[in-house]
Amino acid sequence: MTLTPAPDAAARLPGPAPSASPVPSVLPSPSVSPSPSVPPSLALRACCEFGLTAVLLLGVVTGVRWLFAPDGYGGGGAAFAVLGAGVGALLAALMLSAPGRRSGAHLNPAVTLALWRLGAFPGRDVLPYCLAQLGGSVAGTWLGAVVWGPVVARPPVGYAAVRPGPGWGEGAVVAAEAGVLAASALMLAGLLARPVGRRLLPYAVGLVTALVIALLGPLTGGSANPARQFGPALLAWEAGGTGPLLWAYVAGPVLGAVAGAALWRRPGGDGRADGKARGSVTGLSAPGKPRPRKPGPRRPELRKP
Repeated sequence: MTLTPAPDAAARLPGPAPSASPVPSVLPSPSVSPSPSVPPSLALRACCEFGLTAVLLLGVVTGVRWLFAPDGYGGGGAAFAVLGAGVGALLAALMLSAPGRRSGAHLNPAVTLALWRLGAFPGRDVLPYCLAQLGGSVAGTWLGAVVWGPVVARPPVGYAAVRPGPGWGEGAVVAAEAGVLAASALMLAGLLARPVGRRLLPYAVGLVTALVIALLGPLTGGSANPARQFGPALLAWEAGGTGPLLWAYVAGPVLGAVAGAALWRRPGGDGRADGKARGSVTGLSAPGKPRPRKPGPRRPELRKP
């Protein structure tokens, strides 16, 4: 569940009130001042999303293999907490990496959709990003099976596909996944609207991801990312598994992303997203604060002779 827009996103995120000073969507290192450069192409950014998502899923499969397999830790509530901490740290590192800064490190189709609905990501790039993320999910899961062997395909690992706990039906899973993504979309918009929040965003996303896995993992599975479930569920189904509720883990985050963006853009805001040319940064509006205007040079009055 990553929550940063791409470098060439639209100009202004509509908020419920007039906007504050714009902040960029890219996450430059605080110690390095950004220099003007040619913006990366869509193909390059999509390749970054593919590779980053593959690395994320490889890390997930590795963690599940050693924390839940009988010859590993053996599972249990503590295993979910350790898995959450590891995945959260990996996610923050991927967001701060060079490829992550190049693509925005969404790694989650629901996040890409939320940013588009917020007006912070161009609609023409949504499908390529989502396809790259889903393809990276399959590639990373397959690579995990190659690295760790047949134990990945057997229960309880099962290609690291998430499953709901006892008493959790499909509707409850959809509702829980939607709630997590709606809250995450609001957190994303709020942090990116302020410079200090933008700097903290990778760490906030990692922390939230760790908490979701640790707390919801034993209950709903704690996915909150269609790409997190797509590759594992697809390979588990091809291996003769039951195809663990793939639709619920896709529909829930997508519905939550749309709902969270709608809440941010609730009636009362300007409802506009001004577009800029490719390579520009995104200005994200903070709700409730007017945009300060700098006084310009005053023109001298012309008097008739």
